[in-house]
Amino acid sequence: MDRQPKRNSRVNVRRAEVMGIVQEKVRRHYQSALVESVRSSGNRLELGHTTFVLAPEFGFCTGVQRAIDIAYAARNVFPENRIFLIGDIIHNPEVNRQLAAMGVIRLPWKTMTDEYDELCEKDVVIVPAFGVPVPFMDFLTNKGVSIVDTTCGDVVKVWRRVKDFAAMGVTSIIHGKATHEETLATASRALGEDGRGKYIIIFTEEDTRALADYMMGHGCRDEFMKRFEGAMSPGFDPDRDLVKVGLANQTTMLKSETQSIQTMIRNAVVKRDGNDERYSVFDTICGATQDRQNSLFQLLDEKPDIMFVVGGYNSSNTTHLVDIAKESVPTFFIEAAACIRSLTEVECFDTRLHRIVESSFPEVMGNPDVPVKVGITAGASCPGNLVEETIFRVGMLRGDSFDSILTAAGMLPGQYQ
Repeated sequence: MDRQPKRNSRVNVRRAEVMGIVQEKVRRHYQSALVESVRSSGNRLELGHTTFVLAPEFGFCTGVQRAIDIAYAARNVFPENRIFLIGDIIHNPEVNRQLAAMGVIRLPWKTMTDEYDELCEKDVVIVPAFGVPVPFMDFLTNKGVSIVDTTCGDVVKVWRRVKDFAAMGVTSIIHGKATHEETLATASRALGEDGRGKYIIIFTEEDTRALADYMMGHGCRDEFMKRFEGAMSPGFDPDRDLVKVGLANQTTMLKSETQSIQTMIRNAVVKRDGNDERYSVFDTICGATQDRQNSLFQLLDEKPDIMFVVGGYNSSNTTHLVDIAKESVPTFFIEAAACIRSLTEVECFDTRLHRIVESSFPEVMGNPDVPVKVGITAGASCPGNLVEETIFRVGMLRGDSFDSILTAAGMLPGQYQ
């Protein structure tokens, strides 16, 4: 008997009868009435000797909110099924902990291990907001599992662009981190429908200079191949594959750095060819990433004495906020309010050393009788409740009570939950 073809495994769980319940649960888990009240008052909270200033835009973006809603909906639609998640739904440990508490089982995202072989048709697999490489999707489809896809629409736009590059015989230069989930997913699409497309991944301006120099006929081939090992398509030949190039980027990169890289690559093509006809560019930084970076610059104009950036340490867009802020003000990258141990000590993430460090606050922070202005922002994957906890932690360490903080925010303490 002929084998029946596999069904379409993608499942839409965003059903009207489900989403109302789901969104209320998500609201309880992650939203903050305190933060919303401060936002409605000009993003400013005045206490005794402590002033909090929030960035105009921070926290969950639309794509992240959508991914979380869909993941919660999957548990509601499939209450009895095993539900798996490839890697992290987003780069925030609090959100991923909540999903684990709901019985969602984490699968490795970098390689398909034996755990994938154990999946069966009754299982549900959630694809994270970053997406996954093409071989993962092909495998899941062939397995016949129910696929709940939360891939961000901005990421899908990048995939379309690099697929177009492949179809036109244009090599995709991808500005991103070669080990990041989103970049790996994008690179797999850059191979095109026939698998013959080419790509190379650059992360830093130093990478870009090395690439541009080689395109202009400088540099050593062996050194080039060693530098970009693991960041090129199979069989990549820089002498053949850098003639026609198109630039795209991981959606969460630093805008100013991406603009600089665009200029460097274009200048290399013009210097080599005399024109830019064999250069294409498509700005694929998502709007939410740009908004949060622009909002941070607005906050820095307020000249805070100290800056907190709240979010997951593996979050690319949050890391770039830290890098922007630390150029202007003492900045502390924290995952949660508990990282603030006292008015003098903090556990935070060092983006230069790429590890958690013990650090000290500026002297002004340690004296509750001295006025201090505290700036706070958060990445696109950080829920509002973590910003709220940071406000309470700092305010109470500096001598304000829980109720006085609520009162200052225009809220009734007895009604706050």
